[in-house]
Amino acid sequence: MSFSSLLGSSSSSSHPLVPYGWDADWEAEFAPYAEQGLLPGRVVRVDRGQCDVITPAGIVRADTEFVVPRDPMKVVCTGDWVAVDSEGSDPLYVRTLLPRRTAFVRSTSSKRSEGQVLATNIDHVVICVSLAVELDLGRIERFLALAMSGSGGEAPLHTSALSWQSGAQPVVVLTKADLVTDPATLAYLVEDVEKSAPGVPVLTASAMAGQGIGELAALLGRGTSVLLGASGAGKSTLANALVGEDVMDVRATRDMDGKGRHTTTTRNLLPRPGGGVLIDTPGLRGVGLWDAGQGVGQVFAEIEELAGRCRFQDCAHEREPGCAVLDAVENGELPVRRLDSYRKLVRENQWIVAKSDARLRGDIRDDWQRKQAAGRAAGRAKRAGW
Repeated sequence: MSFSSLLGSSSSSSHPLVPYGWDADWEAEFAPYAEQGLLPGRVVRVDRGQCDVITPAGIVRADTEFVVPRDPMKVVCTGDWVAVDSEGSDPLYVRTLLPRRTAFVRSTSSKRSEGQVLATNIDHVVICVSLAVELDLGRIERFLALAMSGSGGEAPLHTSALSWQSGAQPVVVLTKADLVTDPATLAYLVEDVEKSAPGVPVLTASAMAGQGIGELAALLGRGTSVLLGASGAGKSTLANALVGEDVMDVRATRDMDGKGRHTTTTRNLLPRPGGGVLIDTPGLRGVGLWDAGQGVGQVFAEIEELAGRCRFQDCAHEREPGCAVLDAVENGELPVRRLDSYRKLVRENQWIVAKSDARLRGDIRDDWQRKQAAGRAAGRAKRAGW
């Protein structure tokens, strides 16, 4: 099904772009370009230097040649609001990007300090986790750290209801819930995820059985939501259920490990019949952190709070005396798995940030050398029987 065929079902609002998130603030941002005779539009898909853009005149295909930046964080992305040539121009070009309110960014596999923007101007980040396989709580925490950081925004979100640093509300959806037939087991799994996602809504859903779809749709409201998760997590099936149409191709997952086959190859923006839009994304094999310090702090808020009670301000929570974090682990208040996950994400984020910060790289190197020296000294003392 084409995007064009969905236009009429989204909204009867006077402005044709309102169903896609157009509001008074975007209109004000666009005003200078309107005077130039350009059209406003939202990018619904990007493909090899060209993109599909929904405009008041409908879907147009436009070239991005004039907005190819040196900064990979500024490339045209699904969810962007843009100014495009008016009808009659041949070819059509995207002339500029409007400032992004929010963005979901991950690090690339490159050794350079680069980020990859997956979706922009989003209100909800929906993290899809399949119940067909064993839960990976560490991966959920990693997704949440990125979702709560929301790097790449150039202006604050114009809504005060959202409390996360990124301006986008994260939601965890446990998909394929129909495969867990014991209600007690399902409740236990939800509780386990809730402990790893403090303050984040955790829902169960089965798109095949129609379970939980209405609750999720109500939570997402009329804003922009992006679906994220590993291949085989059921994102495209969930997208079809939320849109009410089979707009995304779906294939069966492998029985041996529940993994999919990347049926979604591009990021697509889909209007929902009750209002709002959905961005479906390809399955993510890797979820590298990108400047996610604030997000890690929010995901592990209880550890950050405990750290404030440590005897030493620069406590690394490893073997220091008077460490409130280690005391919490000792008395069972804090799970060891949770602390290990926190340490891993903090180290990874420091390394990512240090790629572009020479001073921080030096600080990390000096800290590592101090720890090595302390470890050698402790070993010598132990061998000497001191």
